[in-house]
Amino acid sequence: MTRFVSLLLLLLVFTRIARAQEDEAYCKQMSAVQENEMRIAERRLQGRITRVTASEDIDIHYHRCNWYVDPAVNAIYGTVTTYFSALRDLNTVYFDLTYNMLADSVLYHGKRLSHGRSGDSLSCPLPVGISSGSFDSITVCYHGAPLSSGFGSFVLGKHAGIPAMFTLSEPYGAKDWWPCKNSVDDKIDSLDVTIRTPVAYTGVSNGLRTGSYTSGDTAVNIWKHRYPITSYLVAIAATNYQKFDKRVQLGSVLLPMETFCYPESFTTFESQTQSTLDALQLYHNLFGPYPFLKEKYGHTQFAWGGGEEHQTNSFVKDPGESLCAHELAHQWFGDKITCAAFTDIWLNEGFATHSASMFMESRHPESTLTTRRSEISNITSNPAGSVFVDDTTSVSRIFDFRLTYLKGSHLLYMLRLQMGDAAFWRGVQQYLKDERLAYRYARTRDLQQHLEASCNCTLDSFFRQWVYGQGYPSYRIDWTQIGTETVKFRISQSTSHSSVAMFQLKVPIRFYGKDRDTTLLADNQSNGQLYIRDIGFVADSVAFDPDLWLISGNNRVQRNDSLAAPDRNIVIYPNPFHEECEVMLTDFPGAYAAVIMYGANGQTLFKNVQPLYQGKAFVRIDGRRLAASTYFLLLIDQDGRKTTVPVQKF
Repeated sequence: MTRFVSLLLLLLVFTRIARAQEDEAYCKQMSAVQENEMRIAERRLQGRITRVTASEDIDIHYHRCNWYVDPAVNAIYGTVTTYFSALRDLNTVYFDLTYNMLADSVLYHGKRLSHGRSGDSLSCPLPVGISSGSFDSITVCYHGAPLSSGFGSFVLGKHAGIPAMFTLSEPYGAKDWWPCKNSVDDKIDSLDVTIRTPVAYTGVSNGLRTGSYTSGDTAVNIWKHRYPITSYLVAIAATNYQKFDKRVQLGSVLLPMETFCYPESFTTFESQTQSTLDALQLYHNLFGPYPFLKEKYGHTQFAWGGGEEHQTNSFVKDPGESLCAHELAHQWFGDKITCAAFTDIWLNEGFATHSASMFMESRHPESTLTTRRSEISNITSNPAGSVFVDDTTSVSRIFDFRLTYLKGSHLLYMLRLQMGDAAFWRGVQQYLKDERLAYRYARTRDLQQHLEASCNCTLDSFFRQWVYGQGYPSYRIDWTQIGTETVKFRISQSTSHSSVAMFQLKVPIRFYGKDRDTTLLADNQSNGQLYIRDIGFVADSVAFDPDLWLISGNNRVQRNDSLAAPDRNIVIYPNPFHEECEVMLTDFPGAYAAVIMYGANGQTLFKNVQPLYQGKAFVRIDGRRLAASTYFLLLIDQDGRKTTVPVQKF
């Protein structure tokens, strides 16, 4: 403990004598994964205040952090200088810092300030108020024993008998070990970190290591990061790391990849790093440039199962293909663009899970259907639950594997099917390039807008049903053969949760015949919708969604040759028609029926509420102004029962 006290005094002196020009702010520039993140954060939050108390009226530009840690001791000694601009007139600045962390002094322009504590809030009254738009800085010198107790935000452990420590702050744990703005609404524009440890250890952090030396019995490692970063992604780790370097060609840039691992894991990490380099190239080409090309990507080994996507430096327990692909994808989805609130955490975790799945499917295509089937089975194991997080005070809800990770991932499979891969990835690339979002924050609506612009369509019903709604559909497909080249089929649907009456989707149905097959993508907009399609052969069997693109469960397919007979109570003549068609209703219940014609794009072209006489009605529809295409007649009886019949104009 004597060495710690001595170092604290050294840090205080260092802060006072630092030159002003050095204080210049820089300009703005899978189940194991989930279980780890959930367990860590759940323990951290039990009985703890999670509300952000830091000043919402400051914009943080830069942190200069000096930390001393000993992996064998649960303690941190630090000096953090924060540069900020005032968003309104200020008399007091607040930081988030857990109540048991002791602020030894607060410095303002080289002079000590009085400071106060209230729960997890550190208040710093200013000697003179500063006006809105002013640029200023405050230094906090502090120490304490973080409360993680082996889990979560500040963790101690051992490997091969050697002490090791690491931080993992998502979602609310940054304040457990350093004074910050513990939120996802103000990214730090630039960061400098100096880590001091006993000489046997190496301290690692975000960005580039710009210096490493020893001073007596102390090892010093200096890191800089020049990209905006949210507070929960700032991280440090320390043990007797062994380091190795790789490089990967990304366009014209030869990107360094830097790994710090335990000596006993060196061979394993070195032999498996190529998988991550391959994933870097895949993502770089598909999503757009790696977001931190001017610095590096790296792995740091830590002692907890799973991983965490610390910016430019993912912490992982082992270099497994899927885990490393997941954490790497977060550099785009979660780091470059961070969810603006944990209600939208699926933008981070859904995309990372989906990206890892794509990578694994490209490397192990033989396992694709087995994995998709298992994940869909997990999603549909419960009839309820939305991707949108309705309780961000519950970490188990934020990191719900079934909803946030798997359902979030499979929403993206469905969007790729609905939009087409080219339009989907074009929209995603524009989302990642959007200057309002890049290196900042996004909500679900931001992604939706870019996807809609890419496909020139509306996705309101999809996002309403699949992100904010709950449950999933169960389909029943009745089909029959008509002649030698045509099939007729009906799509019926029930839903597992009352929040969605019907999921409107394009549904893949594959027809098999002798030595051939074809897949139709039927746009299912109403329950019981009928389709007539030419497939060019006689089908002998049918499969629903054979490649498992949709979230659905308990589906049934059956041959129903009664579909070949015309509906007795609905006669449409002629069909196909050229100028007009006639609709005759017989034996319809009630006193009236609604007759609606709409196009494939959902636009209503004809609508009439027709009185019935003894259950009969006759309606004539003028189609002379309609283009040659397939249209749909929707007939609704007085009790609300619906029947949809396709009609063709030639």
